[in-house]
This record gives sequence, structure tokens and C-alpha cells, in this order.
Amino acid sequence: MNRLFSASAPLLFVVLWSSGFIVARLVAPYADPLTFTSVRFVVVIALLTVIAVLSRAPWPSSPRAIGANAVSGILLHGLYLGGVFWAVKHGLPAGIAGLFAGLQPLVTAMVAKPLLGEDVGLRRWIGILLGFSGTALVLEPKIGAVEGAIPGIALAVAALAVAGFTFGTIWQKRTGEKMDLRTGNVVQFSAALIPVGILALLTENLRLDPVPELFAGLAWSVLGMSIGAITLLLLLIKRGEVVQTASLLYLVPPVTALMAWIGFGEALNLIQLIGMGVAAFGVALTTRQ
Repeated sequence: MNRLFSASAPLLFVVLWSSGFIVARLVAPYADPLTFTSVRFVVVIALLTVIAVLSRAPWPSSPRAIGANAVSGILLHGLYLGGVFWAVKHGLPAGIAGLFAGLQPLVTAMVAKPLLGEDVGLRRWIGILLGFSGTALVLEPKIGAVEGAIPGIALAVAALAVAGFTFGTIWQKRTGEKMDLRTGNVVQFSAALIPVGILALLTENLRLDPVPELFAGLAWSVLGMSIGAITLLLLLIKRGEVVQTASLLYLVPPVTALMAWIGFGEALNLIQLIGMGVAAFGVALTTRQ
């Protein structure tokens, strides 16, 4: 079972995480992004609470444990998801947003040694740099299409989002060893709902058009992303090193590009195909035991 998990969980996580960007494109015409994310969090909290109660899962037993889970939730879900959505809505091109996300494994590798004592090593550094290079090649058409100045506030919020995800994974690694995924996620998403909900109230019109695309996107965001992908992410952080887990994010742009090619007919050029191979090789170097 452990071998099967070790082999399949990283790939399944990448596929589920990548699907979130397709869902965002699907629901974009029908909902404000932070409003949609807030509703998504509310549904996840309700569903996980029912699961936790029916399965009699143990709840965090001390204020310290609750606080640790809350910090992880705010950093991983609230700051990262809310920050990226807000930055894109306020002028950050999708290609630049993807590059910012690609910085996350680099930043993680830089801080893993002083904060967690993880040795990166030359082979992993080469893999991390190759992964970032491959990501840049995959995103090249979107980066090349950028015109005009990018608002500084959008760049700053995107950088803050990347920092939030980086330190969220490190915090989760340090404090989440005994966390029950059912009740711990209830606390995490409840904490994340606060900043995302406040931003939605302050910056959006709370638009949610009741169309089939929105309901389909919401259902997949709850089950596939917030429960499936996030649970896998937390398990990968718990069982492995944060640098290995972070490097998997380099595979997200290639897989997303393939999904967009299949689902929306978006073109794939030779440079992007080369980038996919480079990113995959970089991840292989970084995650190889």
C-alpha cells in the first residue's frame, strides 16, 4: 500500500492540482473569483464537518493545535489561492502568474536547510533549475503576449502569495505530524475563509451566475481540488521532504497545457513540448531517492 501510494500520489496530485486552472477558466465568465473561492470553502467546511462527525474523527485538543492548523490554512489556502486570484484579476497576466508559481520550489529550496534542516544537494539544485526553465518554456507563449505595464500591486500580491505557499508547506511540515486530515482541514479551510471572504466583500460584486458550468466547476473544486488535491498535498508533505513536494509544481503548467489542448483546443508549439520534457526531467532529478 505504501509503495502504491508513493508511486501514484505525486502524479495524481499533479493532475488534480492542474485541473484547478481549467476549472478557473470554465467558471470565470460566470463568477467573481474570490466569491467563488469563498463559496467553495464554505461547501468544503460543511462537507468535511459532516465526514468528521460521522467518522468520529478527533478534533484538535488544544489552542496551540488549533492555531497551528489555522496558520497553515491561511498561508496555504487563503493567502496563496486568494492572492493569485486577486493578482490576476487586477492585471497580472496568466503567464507571469505561472512564473511566480514556478518560483515557489526555488524559494523552498533556499529556506529548507535553515528552517527544516533538509539538505538540497547539487543534483536537486540542478533539477530545480531545470524544472523552472521547463516551466518558463511551457509558459513562453503567454509571457510573449504580455503588453503594457503590469501593476506593481498585482506583482506584490503575487509575490506574497508565493511566499505564503512556501512558508505554509514548511509550517505544515513542522506542525502537522499528528494532524487528523478530516478535522484539521475543517480548521484550515475555516481560517482561510476569513481573509478570502473579506477580500471578496471589499473588492467584488459577489457575482455567481446559476449556470451548469458554475455548478460543475464548484463540484469539482470541492471534491477534486479542496478535498482530493489538498489531502494529497498534506500527505506528501507529511511523508516526504518539502523540496521534493514543491518540485512537483513544475509539472503543473505542462499538464495544464495538455488539458487546455484537449479541452479547449489551445495550440501547443515545439518550444512548449520541449519545455514539458525539461520540466519532467528536472522533477525526476529532484524527487529521485
